[in-house]
Amino acid sequence: MREPVYYSGSAEFFDTHAHIYDRKYADCNTAVEDILRRCRASGVTSLLIPADSEETSRLAVEMASEYDGFEGISIYASCGVHPHEAKTYTADTEEYLISCLEARKENRVRALGEIGLDYYYDLSERSVQRNVFERQLELAKEYDIPFILHERDATGDCLDILRRFYREGRLRDIPGVCHCCSCSPEASQELVKMGFYIGFDGPLTFKNNKKTPEVALITPWDRIVIETDSPYLTPEPNRGLINEPCHVAYVCAKLAEIKGVTIDEAAQITYDNGKKLYGVN
Repeated sequence: MREPVYYSGSAEFFDTHAHIYDRKYADCNTAVEDILRRCRASGVTSLLIPADSEETSRLAVEMASEYDGFEGISIYASCGVHPHEAKTYTADTEEYLISCLEARKENRVRALGEIGLDYYYDLSERSVQRNVFERQLELAKEYDIPFILHERDATGDCLDILRRFYREGRLRDIPGVCHCCSCSPEASQELVKMGFYIGFDGPLTFKNNKKTPEVALITPWDRIVIETDSPYLTPEPNRGLINEPCHVAYVCAKLAEIKGVTIDEAAQITYDNGKKLYGVN
């Protein structure tokens, strides 16, 4: 792995989406403590660990509790079931998620997710994905917590469901974040109008990606957060290598370039947005 960006400015970064429990790190003998040390050296002082199944929900909650404050980093977690894992969603799974949501002041859970639809891989039947997505949307509203939206090749169905919940008043004023937004500029702006934040990751930096920079350009500053989706989607110039939260500086730098501001300004704005989105100080 190449050296991370060692940020020398005064602003701080909030990586709002990093799977630091992922087995890819263990496979390459990368310790969590080393990941977090590189985080802090690169200016990352807040981090959210998202889940995608009951198993990883447990891991995210455990890691947020164990490592919060390590090297001065504030660490939070989410719990939820990704569309890939929708087929595993049971009454016991829901009971566990509810227990996490009810204890979120103590367990540092600040979001539900990832939840949504993924028709690219179809690892769960589409009807099952939709049912599980809607049930978790109901939990987000009932427990008044933002959710992390995953959508891939399913924009039409995803928006149809969200539009219905929005019309019926079953979304929060800030429903959540469209994680690693890959939808069209038109769809992204519809999400913004519903109250969503838009999350930008490594693909923003990819040279052959024209759509995501366009989305970033038209998305209001007060609705933007930055992410790495570590260990995936490594930004340029390290594309192809395993990703870490320390690389969020590359995403922020590209966002600053697109928006015509300094990296310090982009870092501060997205940091404050992340805190507002997840209701943290």
